[in-house]
Amino acid sequence: MGMKNVAVVGFGYIGSVIGAVLASRGCRVRGVDLNAQLVADISAGRCPLPEPGLAELVETQVAAGRLSATTDMAAVAGADMIVITVGTPLSDSFDADLGHIRAACGAIAPHVHDGQVIVIKSTVPPGVTRLMADEILRPQARVLMAFSPERLAEGNAIAEFNRLPIVVGGIDAASTAAAGAFWREVMGVEVIEVTSPEAAELVKLADNQWIDLNIALAHELALLADALPWPIDVLEVIRGANSLKKGQHYVNILTPSNGVGGYCLTKDPWFIDALGKRHGLELKLSAAGRSVNDAMPAYVFDQVDLFLKARGTAPADARIAVLGYSFKTNSGDCRFTPVAPFLSALTAAGYAGVAVCDPTVSATEAAQHGLSLTGWQEALDGADAVVIMAGHDAFRPIDVAAFKSRLAPGALIYDGRIYYDHDTIAALEAAGFVYRGVGRSALPEAAQRQHA
Repeated sequence: MGMKNVAVVGFGYIGSVIGAVLASRGCRVRGVDLNAQLVADISAGRCPLPEPGLAELVETQVAAGRLSATTDMAAVAGADMIVITVGTPLSDSFDADLGHIRAACGAIAPHVHDGQVIVIKSTVPPGVTRLMADEILRPQARVLMAFSPERLAEGNAIAEFNRLPIVVGGIDAASTAAAGAFWREVMGVEVIEVTSPEAAELVKLADNQWIDLNIALAHELALLADALPWPIDVLEVIRGANSLKKGQHYVNILTPSNGVGGYCLTKDPWFIDALGKRHGLELKLSAAGRSVNDAMPAYVFDQVDLFLKARGTAPADARIAVLGYSFKTNSGDCRFTPVAPFLSALTAAGYAGVAVCDPTVSATEAAQHGLSLTGWQEALDGADAVVIMAGHDAFRPIDVAAFKSRLAPGALIYDGRIYYDHDTIAALEAAGFVYRGVGRSALPEAAQRQHA
C-alpha cells in the first residue's frame, strides 16, 4: 500500500488513539486541534491523555516521522482522508450540541478539494453527516463523505481499534466504497458497509443504548438482591442467567457497580430520546435506563451513611477512604465519573474526613476536579469505612492484613467495583469488618454465621 496522508480533526482522547494507530499502520498522520498545549505535547512526542499504551505509541510514531500535530486547519488540504473526531456534548435541552462539529466542518471547508474522503466519527444523531455535507462541505468541493461510528472503550482503545469491525455508511455509493476501502486497506479488519450515513449514525447510538440499558438491568437486579430477605449474591444470579443461550447468543447481563460514567453512555441515550421526540415518538427506555444508572451513586452513599449512623459515628467524626475516582477500572479518565456525585453527597451530609486515592489519575487531572489525592495507605489509616469505587489493579494487592493494620476496628468495606470472592469476604468478616457490596449485602456465608 502507498503511504496514505490522513488528517484527524479533533485530537483529544479518540482522535489521538485513531491518529497514533493509523500512523503505526503506515499512514502519515496530522492531528489538527485548537488546543495549543495539546498540539505542543504531541509535537514533542508526549501524550497527556490517560489511555494505556497511548503515550508510548505517540512517542514512537512522532519519532518515526509518521505523526505530527498542528493548530492550522489548512493542514487538511494535503490529506487523502480526513477523520473528524470533535466532541458532541449534551445540550441543555438533552439533545446533541452540534456546535463543535459545525465549527470543525466550517474550519476545514475552505481547504478541502475534490476526491478527498471525509469521515465523521463524532457521535451524532442520524442526519447530521448528510447535513454537514450538504450545508458546509459539498458546496466547497466534490468530497466523498461518510459516517463511521467510534466504538472504542477506555482502557482498551488501542487493541479494540486494531481488531473491532468498522461500520461505514456514505452519503452515496461512491462515498461508502471509498471510506470502506480505506479502512480495509489500512486496518485490515472487517468492514460493514450500510446503505446510508443515517444507518451508521444509529449504530453507535444503538450500541450505547444497549450497554446503558444492560447495566440498568444489572443495577435493578442488584437493588432487588439487597432488598430481599434472603442471602442472594447478584453476581451468582448474573453468572447463572448468562449460561442461557437464546438464538445465536447467550444472555449477557453486565456487572452492577456504583454507577455509570464516561463521555458516551451518559449522553448518547438522551440523543435517542430527543430524536424520538423530534419525530413524534415518546420513547421510554432511554430515560428509564439513565434514571436507574444515575441513581447509583446516591444509593452507595445511603448504604455508607446508614452504616455509620447506625454505628453511632457522626459525620463530623467519621473518616472515609474512597479508593478510585476515575469512571472506569484501570483508566484515568474522569469524565462524568459517578464518584463525583458520591463525594458531593458526602460533603452535603457533613462528612469532612474523606480521603480519595486513585493512582491512575494524574495530579493535574485531580486538581481540575477539585481533588487532592493521597496514597491508599494514608487513605485507609483510621478509616471507619472504605468505599471501593474502581477495581484498579493497583488496589488488588490490598489484602485482609493491610485492612486490619490500618482501618478502624469494625470498619465498613463497601465494594462498589472490585467484586471480592466469597473466601475474601469471609476473611474480611472474620477479621471483624463489615462487608457490603452492590447486590451483595446479604451473602450466604454472612447469613449462615448470623444464624449459627
